[in-house]
Amino acid sequence: MSSDTEFDYGKDEELRSREVTEGADKAPHRAMFRAMGFDDEDFGAPMIGVPNPAADITPCNVHLNDVADAALEGVDETGGMPIEFGTITISDAISMGTEGMKASLISREVIADSVELVSFGERMDGLVTIGGCDKNMPGMMMAAIRTDLPSVFLYGGSIMPGEHEGREVTVQNLFEGVGAVADGEMSPDELDEMERNACPGAGSCGGMFTANTMASISEAIGFAPLGSASPPAEVESRYDVAREAGEIAVEAVEAGRKPSDFLSEASFENAIALQVAVGGSTNAVLHLLAMAAEAGVDLDIETFNEISARTPKIANLQPGGKRVMNDLHEVGGVPVVLRELLEADLLHGDALTVTGETMAEAIERADPPAIEDLDADFLHTVDDPIHERGAIRILTGNLAPEGAVIKITGEDHLHHEGPVRIFEQEEDAMAYVQEGNVESGDVIGIRNEGPRGGPGMREMLGVTSAVAGQGHAEDVALFTDGRFSGATRGFSIGHVAPEAAAGGPIAALEDGDTITIDIDDLELSVDLSDEEIEQRLADREQPDRQYTSGVLAKYGQAFGSAANGAVTNPGVKDD
Repeated sequence: MSSDTEFDYGKDEELRSREVTEGADKAPHRAMFRAMGFDDEDFGAPMIGVPNPAADITPCNVHLNDVADAALEGVDETGGMPIEFGTITISDAISMGTEGMKASLISREVIADSVELVSFGERMDGLVTIGGCDKNMPGMMMAAIRTDLPSVFLYGGSIMPGEHEGREVTVQNLFEGVGAVADGEMSPDELDEMERNACPGAGSCGGMFTANTMASISEAIGFAPLGSASPPAEVESRYDVAREAGEIAVEAVEAGRKPSDFLSEASFENAIALQVAVGGSTNAVLHLLAMAAEAGVDLDIETFNEISARTPKIANLQPGGKRVMNDLHEVGGVPVVLRELLEADLLHGDALTVTGETMAEAIERADPPAIEDLDADFLHTVDDPIHERGAIRILTGNLAPEGAVIKITGEDHLHHEGPVRIFEQEEDAMAYVQEGNVESGDVIGIRNEGPRGGPGMREMLGVTSAVAGQGHAEDVALFTDGRFSGATRGFSIGHVAPEAAAGGPIAALEDGDTITIDIDDLELSVDLSDEEIEQRLADREQPDRQYTSGVLAKYGQAFGSAANGAVTNPGVKDD
């Protein structure tokens, strides 16, 4: 299967795969490989694992077998021994608003665990990790960090936008349409028509939601070659990117270039700068904290505030704007934004990447156009930004001592003070909203949805979209110890930590308590003294665990705080 390329092992270290391919005592092992079509040339080549979460369960992943095939070709043609194996995925959009969404964050951990296990068990030398749906991306990069094998991340690409009544639409419009129908602002027939056109093919959701945010971050942090995040799922350049990933993986093994060699504090700060500049998903806060914990990089949640304070928002993409990932691709992709940040001294140009280049060198080689030279109304320069501050804020206060996360998609001087209506789970809040009870100025709190309490920290796009669809995106505040989708917009605060299940102050709230939310002062607090909170927590009866066996119980007990990435790996930073 391998080409005639002679492989130079680079460093003096032997390939780990020789443990299963070299010597007379490995004849049985080689026989197993021969049964799969491998030959003598393969046994002297680096074994590159290609974990592939292809599935018919989501358009994000339905095409990944073709993407994987191109990556396998790249490995093979560069003198590697490509080994494909499967991993799981969960469709967040399909499980959204159901009990099944509890599986989403757990799937990040299962993906990381499974890739780590196969790579370890089969003695692989390197990886091309493929991701489509939201949790694939961090799960795959976490696995690469854990194994510390030379690794390249490969995104499957995003879906093209649909068209409805002469305008581009995405799945975000559908979720908000549900709220609009409930409020009488849209007819069921119009929603039905939009449903039939919103998702025209394969690929991840098209806006700067979680999948595209993490794909963009894979470039900024150094795990993927520049320009690899933006090609859509169903264009030929997506497969060119896949072949290149396979080639780079073999070259990384040859050079002995591992994630621990290029991931650093500077890498993570670059990733955050990119996230806040493009208005990326709040989920990236959770995933970057988890990746940093796996990498042994001391990343504090307050770093997101520090970087947002100095990095303006310069891209106007969905959910806050109108444009999608393909629009960014057509003007040069993520490197356009990275160049602007680098030239404004908002990026660490000396941070290393998987190619062995520094970020500055990689940007120079990619040679993206300058924003001021583009006819792109959705991209602004640092000198003339959309907002002076980046899109992510971390709020603290006596309601969230370890922090809570909000993404600013509109007016950035949000302040609210008023009584809360508290719900014990997402379904109760959704029913309240769908029944038309929401009014301007309301504060809705949802608890018991954190990593342990859910378990699994559900995304609540259904609730936030229903609120937005009824015209209350900016005048109704919603907070939770659960998560929000990357498609969420408006006055929505997630990741409140500590969570209710860990005895956080959110567990002490009662209907009518006065909540203060101030975006400028980075505050999320309740008008209660420390003594009152402590007494209420002491008097509170902890809800029974809903799951006492199976995968939800197992991972639910293992999750750490959202403030540290909600990791389950016992060897990294926890509570």
